[in-house]
Amino acid sequence: MSRTALRICPLCEATCGLTLTIEGSRVTGTRGDRDDVFSKGFICPKGASFGAVDADPDRLRRPLVRRDGELREATWQEAFDAVAAGLRPVIERHGPHAVGIVLGNPNVHTMAGGLYPPVLLGALGTRSLFTASTVDQMPKHVSSGLLYGDANLIPVPDLDRTDHLLLLGANPLESNGSLCTAPDFPGRLKALKARGGTLTVIDPRRTRTARLADRHLAIRPGTDALLLAAMAHVLFEEDLVRLGDLAPHVHGVDELRDAVKDFTPEAVAAACDVDAGVIRTLARELAAAESAAVYGRIGSCTVPFGTLGSWLVDVLNILTGNLDRPGGALFPLAATDRAPRPAGPGRGFQLGRWHSRVSKYPEAKGELPLSALAEEIDTVTAHGEPVRALIAIAANPVLSAPDGDRLDKALASLDFMVSVDPYLNETSRHADVVLPPPPPAQSPHHDFAFNTLAVRNQVRYTRPAVPLEPDRMAETEILARLVLAASGMHGADPSAVDALVIDQTLAKAVRDPHSPVHGREPKELAAQLTGDNGPERRLDLMLRLGPYGDGFGVRPDGLNLEKLLAHPHGIDLGPLRPRLPQPLKTVSGKVELLPAPIAGDLPRLRAALRERADGLVLVGRRHLRSNNSWMHNIPALTGGSNRCTLHIHPEDAERLGVRDGAAVRVKGAGGEITAPAEVTDAVRPGVVSLPHGWGHDRPGTRLGHAAADPGANVNQLLDGSLLDPLSGNAVLNGVPVEVSAVTEKLSRLTSAKL
Repeated sequence: MSRTALRICPLCEATCGLTLTIEGSRVTGTRGDRDDVFSKGFICPKGASFGAVDADPDRLRRPLVRRDGELREATWQEAFDAVAAGLRPVIERHGPHAVGIVLGNPNVHTMAGGLYPPVLLGALGTRSLFTASTVDQMPKHVSSGLLYGDANLIPVPDLDRTDHLLLLGANPLESNGSLCTAPDFPGRLKALKARGGTLTVIDPRRTRTARLADRHLAIRPGTDALLLAAMAHVLFEEDLVRLGDLAPHVHGVDELRDAVKDFTPEAVAAACDVDAGVIRTLARELAAAESAAVYGRIGSCTVPFGTLGSWLVDVLNILTGNLDRPGGALFPLAATDRAPRPAGPGRGFQLGRWHSRVSKYPEAKGELPLSALAEEIDTVTAHGEPVRALIAIAANPVLSAPDGDRLDKALASLDFMVSVDPYLNETSRHADVVLPPPPPAQSPHHDFAFNTLAVRNQVRYTRPAVPLEPDRMAETEILARLVLAASGMHGADPSAVDALVIDQTLAKAVRDPHSPVHGREPKELAAQLTGDNGPERRLDLMLRLGPYGDGFGVRPDGLNLEKLLAHPHGIDLGPLRPRLPQPLKTVSGKVELLPAPIAGDLPRLRAALRERADGLVLVGRRHLRSNNSWMHNIPALTGGSNRCTLHIHPEDAERLGVRDGAAVRVKGAGGEITAPAEVTDAVRPGVVSLPHGWGHDRPGTRLGHAAADPGANVNQLLDGSLLDPLSGNAVLNGVPVEVSAVTEKLSRLTSAKL
């Protein structure tokens, strides 16, 4: 007897609603939930493969504990005993900073990942935090922090109402969107064009998104900031700046005019390889549009000027009056956000409150660069303790960070490592304890992070579609027990973690004069919370205190968990609305158009006007059926176009003697790899492209399907020294490489290895 259950897809940022068909405890079918208030039935190949993801036979079912040098299955009690015994001596002997924490991208796709890592960080008190953000979007966080005083206050394009959309380094027809949560992004772009709007894509590759565009500009990789600065110059030069309603809330317009005066279209044209007249046309069209939005993503973030480029995206939205305006770029308001406070000055955003031990990289948003993890483990200096123990949660930095070979060796030298991961992969194979979370069908889901980036305000929650199997532990409990083991409270009831968070949150809320529960009794409020467990009670708490919440009875029509559960397809909270100046947290209480760190980095951008890279440069590539490296272990999500090949333009292939399908050697500062060539004019001359997340050829993993077609790790071409200085983000695009044809003998050896 089959049944159906609803589930929000956790496999990418689109957060689509799914309807699962279930037989017993097995997911046998998946389709889009037509009644979902946000996704309205849309589904992509990843969501359609939900059942295969859920049932992957290589998923670990029980914890693994290293004994006599080998990882062996153990009970949960034995596993957490080992965690406590391994972590506490390191902390007591060397201090909290000797324990590193690595958070991978899948953390933001789970309810547990949204609730417990901050508690773990607070309990440990370590500054050795490394996350996937610094190989992805940290420049956007930093630019938002400097502009608005809040690193998480990121405007998103109002896709459903804009008349003019300019995309840089983004390929949402493959990625489904990033830092812009939008189910059916492709359909929204087609709707833009159908209503007479304009889509411009700036990308060195002719991606699927670029093929949909009205105009595609194949820019030289890494020069996005120069192009955007020139567009800002044109807006000033031609008197096209129109702040509109933003004017009272913006500081630094005159200073910005002076800062971009050297970036004329004629000055940047050669570096960008974009005609000066085209640059002027871009600026004029942006200014003339009834409504417009500029949106840049990973291709414009993972470059040497990632923060400057991210800042300039918002600068153009501001100068044309399109920030915080319907049809422009607006700030979402999620149901679990903090309720709005009166507008006014805040504490602002600071960079470099502490630095990494070895290379002295400044922290950004509390994080150190993931590129620095290896040296923080394997390098002894006169100052501070190296990282001697590591907690990796849903992270595989051996593949996702630069120079995986060095990190691979560094992880093997740790005193202790614990990994929370469903797989024994290239990173978790080094752990002393592996704690596997259950499959997604057995987990609840609410999008804490992605709802703050959604193109429409809404709220959804799904309970587990399948009961937790007897030999598994909920991911929320795993992370709660990890908090206890790391903080010296091993053996305590894991519900104590949730109870402590609830007590602390309510105690703070009742002291806040702007809170709906100001002056009330915390215990009385806690008694009103509903939910089957601690995580649900915490969700109920956040909903009640949030911007749409019932305020514990103050607003009877407001949100709480019971109301959300009564709407299984979600609750639509309406289109994005203008919010300024309320969310600003800068010291001035205004948008700081030219913050000091940005001004200090502009001379580096001016110097780039005189630079022109010779030879080939490398850019990444995203596949619709792949988000993270572990998806390569799902047969339904590999094959076809999702292959690890080197895209190379026919002109470059002919010059280098490279044949389509033949093996080529790619060499960078961090090493060299071999991959099959795919000759295509989808990349511009002078550019080659390799996808991210491959390289599944290391021993000791349990990824059977991935190991059968391992591919090559593109990040091994990087030595980790190239970083955007303001954000610490790794430079992954626009990196110089050498490409050469592989001899027939070496090609045979490579094929045998693959």
